[in-house]
Amino acid sequence: MKTEWILVMNATRARFIRGLPKSGEPAESELVLRSESHKLRDVMSDKAGRSFSSASKGRRSALSYGTDPLREDEIAFVREIIALLETHRRAGDFDSLVVFADPHMLGLLRDKLPVALKSLIRREIPKNLAGIVETALPEVLKHELGGESGHFGKGGLAIGNH
Repeated sequence: MKTEWILVMNATRARFIRGLPKSGEPAESELVLRSESHKLRDVMSDKAGRSFSSASKGRRSALSYGTDPLREDEIAFVREIIALLETHRRAGDFDSLVVFADPHMLGLLRDKLPVALKSLIRREIPKNLAGIVETALPEVLKHELGGESGHFGKGGLAIGNH
C-alpha cells in the first residue's frame, strides 16, 4: 500500500501529515517542527558592533551583517525539515509527498531538496496552511487536493515521477 505524507509549512512551522483519514476515521497525529526563528528586531538588537575607522582619527562606524540573519534562520529550518523527511524516507515511512508551503519557503525547499526526496514529490502547492487548527486541517487538505489524498485537484502543480 502506498503511503503519502503531506508537508504543510511556513517559515516557522512544519507539519507532517501522515496520510489523510477516510471519512469518519480519526486522523493520525501529526509531526510538528518549529523553527528557532528570530524576529529581525531581536537579531538586530544584538548589535554587530562598532569599529574604529583606519582612515580618520577616532571615527567609529557600525559593522554590518555579512548575511541576512532571517534568511539564514529559514535555510536552517529547511535543512531540519529535510533531515526529518530523509530519515523517514530511508525508513520507508512514505513513498510520495505533497507539499503546501508559502511561495518563499517552497522556493527555499526546492533549492535544498536532495534528488531522492524530489523524486517522491507528487505535488507542490504554493499556499500557507500552517496556521489551520489540527482538527480542521485534514478536511482543508482534502478540499485543496480535490478529494482524497492521491487525487489531483485544484491549486497545485504535479511534478516528479508520479
